[in-house]
Amino acid sequence: MKAASTDTSRISVSAHYTGYIWYKHGLSARGFVTSAGRFANATLAPVNALLRLLAGADIDIFLLQRHSVIDHQVQELIEKEGVTQIVELACGLSPRGYRLKKAYPQLRYIEGDLPGMAARKRSLLQQVGMSEGHEVRECNILNADGPESLGALLAELDPEQPTLIITEGLVNYFELDEIREVWSRMASGLKVFPKGWYVTDLYPDFAEHPSYRYVKFAQKLVGLFTRGQWPLHYPSDKAIREGFQGDGFSQVEVLDPASFYGKLSHLPQVKIQTLVRIIKAGVSR
Repeated sequence: MKAASTDTSRISVSAHYTGYIWYKHGLSARGFVTSAGRFANATLAPVNALLRLLAGADIDIFLLQRHSVIDHQVQELIEKEGVTQIVELACGLSPRGYRLKKAYPQLRYIEGDLPGMAARKRSLLQQVGMSEGHEVRECNILNADGPESLGALLAELDPEQPTLIITEGLVNYFELDEIREVWSRMASGLKVFPKGWYVTDLYPDFAEHPSYRYVKFAQKLVGLFTRGQWPLHYPSDKAIREGFQGDGFSQVEVLDPASFYGKLSHLPQVKIQTLVRIIKAGVSR
């Protein structure tokens, strides 16, 4: 495991872009938009146009697919499984907590991120309206222990309530061995609760995908944009499932956004095979 001081701040670069995309498509409030997000959207417009022409889909579509399916899974866990506590890690400028607290005021919703982004998010939420039970904390997912670790954050929650951890647009910034250590700590931490779940997106290394060369182009683009690597994880749905089971999750669903076509209002449909998977992994005492 890398040292606790490992810097993950480069991830916040893409947070500005995704923050603008959520607003652009009616999923967020104006207060979540930044000048950096507008600039990134304008800069990537020609790239998105090229991808739509060559591959039949663009970066925004992939973002909206993952966001819509994650939202759907979260809503089902709240309504059908009684989740009352949610921790969204590397929250960036995600509007999910803002929207969910309006729809489900009974939730305790904690957003965690590195100090700079956490401070910005806290200020933003205070401006647009931050309801009781909605908090922003400093948290570095790479910290195995200490006050800014996930363990410290989970220790503040009610151990008798069903609990959910969410990450979006995070895991592919890390090599698989490194992020699997994080997943193992999540699985262990969630076992404190009567029922616990983790929902995330993941971009696999589907070498046989018909648009694989465009995936590799996008991979290099994201790496350039965020000044680092953006590795793809696992070659198949089966490998994803087995990997999460190996990390300590007892129930693992690997979800293809295409299986929700025609069912979710904000889910864009494309003719090509999907490129992202949504993972819903659960544990119990």
